[in-house]
Amino acid sequence: MFSSRSNPDRTGNPLKRLLTALVLAAIAIFVIVAAYKAVIAPWQIDDFPEELAVKAELLPVTFTLHMISGGLALMLVPCAILLRRRPRWHRPVARIAALDVVVAGVTAFPVALVAPVTAWSAWAFTVQGAVWLTLLGLGLWHIRSGRAEQHRACMLLMAATMTGAIFFRVYLALWAIIAQGRQYELFYAIAAWAAWSVPLALTALVLQQQGIRRNSAP
Repeated sequence: MFSSRSNPDRTGNPLKRLLTALVLAAIAIFVIVAAYKAVIAPWQIDDFPEELAVKAELLPVTFTLHMISGGLALMLVPCAILLRRRPRWHRPVARIAALDVVVAGVTAFPVALVAPVTAWSAWAFTVQGAVWLTLLGLGLWHIRSGRAEQHRACMLLMAATMTGAIFFRVYLALWAIIAQGRQYELFYAIAAWAAWSVPLALTALVLQQQGIRRNSAP
């Protein structure tokens, strides 16, 4: 009886690991492609939609810094999180990532507020930048105070907020397919808020459930 129950686990685990690896690889490729497009975006202004082209013309330096630092953050922050169990590598990568996030977060404010598509979308991106920088500051404060778990939580929440840059583009692509150009400004504003607030809320919920399980464990 014991051997018949254990066999499915032994045969199932490799398949589960393979599926997990494939999903993670697909996500990694998607993030890398999105980051690459963000980094090279300042040199492809002719291909921009009108609302971004205006920002690039009005804020050539700030816009370039924001796009490059934002694209790099999509790669640096996950790398720092994945290397958390290897302090020798984690610390230098995390410091570079933190500096990059500061640049991306600070430049997010003028990029969001200058020539916005709508006032609601401008505030969405502004709040996103403020949340991003606040979580970074809290994470640095916690780790300097020796609170590793709180530091980890803040960094995961910051990473979740950062994914808004990816989801926003996904939502706009879906809008182009489904809505076919209708109600653009309304959808743009909704997507600007949902792109980062939904991943942030879901990550906070998962972290809360993990904390409850740890506290209730015997």
